[in-house]
Amino acid sequence: MAGRLTNWAGNLVFSAGEVARPGSVGELSQVVARGERVRALGSGHSFNDVADSDGVMVSVAGLPEVVEVDSAAGVVKVSGGMRYAEVARRLHDKGLSLHNLASLPHISVAGSCATGTHGSGDRNGNLATAVVELEMVTAEGDVVTLGRGDGDAFRGAVVGLGALGVVTALTLEAGPSFDVRQHVFDGLPFEALGDHFDDIMSSAYSVSLFTSWRGDTVDQVWVKHRDGDPAVPEGDLFGARPADGPRHPIAGVSAEHCTQQLGVPGPWHERLPHFRPDFTPSAGEELQTEFLVPRSRALAALRTLHAVQERIAPVLQISEIRTMTADDLWLSPSNGRDTVGIHFTWVKDTEAVLPVVALVDERLAPYDARPHWGKVFTTAPEILRTRYDRWDDFHTLMRHYDPAGKFANAFIRRNILAA
Repeated sequence: MAGRLTNWAGNLVFSAGEVARPGSVGELSQVVARGERVRALGSGHSFNDVADSDGVMVSVAGLPEVVEVDSAAGVVKVSGGMRYAEVARRLHDKGLSLHNLASLPHISVAGSCATGTHGSGDRNGNLATAVVELEMVTAEGDVVTLGRGDGDAFRGAVVGLGALGVVTALTLEAGPSFDVRQHVFDGLPFEALGDHFDDIMSSAYSVSLFTSWRGDTVDQVWVKHRDGDPAVPEGDLFGARPADGPRHPIAGVSAEHCTQQLGVPGPWHERLPHFRPDFTPSAGEELQTEFLVPRSRALAALRTLHAVQERIAPVLQISEIRTMTADDLWLSPSNGRDTVGIHFTWVKDTEAVLPVVALVDERLAPYDARPHWGKVFTTAPEILRTRYDRWDDFHTLMRHYDPAGKFANAFIRRNILAA
């Protein structure tokens, strides 16, 4: 391998001794069958070693592009290495949509679903909940298809952390295209969360709170209103003022690369993400952490963090708070419970950030917090296993599809197999 690959943030140099870039599923099957240790690489937008390999790393970016729309069934089959930005554009051109998108449309479909990555919205499940079928190459090079009709095996495989095989394609639910108007409000009093949290987070199709954890004010509220839903009220939003111009979540940073605001209507894929797909977000100058807590315990968790904000703020760029609905996917951070995600975009200084991540982890532990699988966390494996009811069942599924542990990299051995 000429040179070493890094993840998107550059905080991790992949340890793989070989990187394969197959041009077909047949070639991929051969690579997997002959390899002793294999891991799939998507867009590299993870901040830990979940995608790393101590053997062969397989990039799925070179597999043939697949976008097969079945309008009658309301589904689209896409190749796993495609980015959401491209899938969304192609769907919109056909008058269709996905139910949700993440903050960044730059991430790959397979990698996002495998780690339980999400968008925002009280009635919206994470991105993996749109999956109705997946195809993967398993340890012997076989191509396996699992759909919702396969019950437990499917529910265990969708958020599979790359531990069951290399996902080559996914079939996603698709609905009619829709327009969204995005408004931003400045300066929400922190105390308003205690009185109106549910009202605020349910006030539109998707709502995000951005806070720098300084003082007693939430910096911004981003409200994404789906056309046809009840209109966003004019004037203040529970004490937050309408922004007088476009905003970037981080104060003082140009909003040039953010999606259109000020209530200008536009198609779903140009409003649901916070950032436009035609630029490189932050140029990788950040680390990220996210903890997901039950909706019923979110306010207590936020108050706990507010009490230690003087430790959080010095190494923080911005924090985002958003909601998602419960699902039945075994290792989804939203499994079995309506969920609030508390996201942290840190400065790119691992030595300074890790002690603060450990502090946040400790403070949120009493609230059954689950870390995002693809971000920086310090949660002990023995704690992780207590957070998921189907943990042991996932172990059984791994033994079924990968009995020799071919896909079990250091992350899987440390966080899943050791627990």
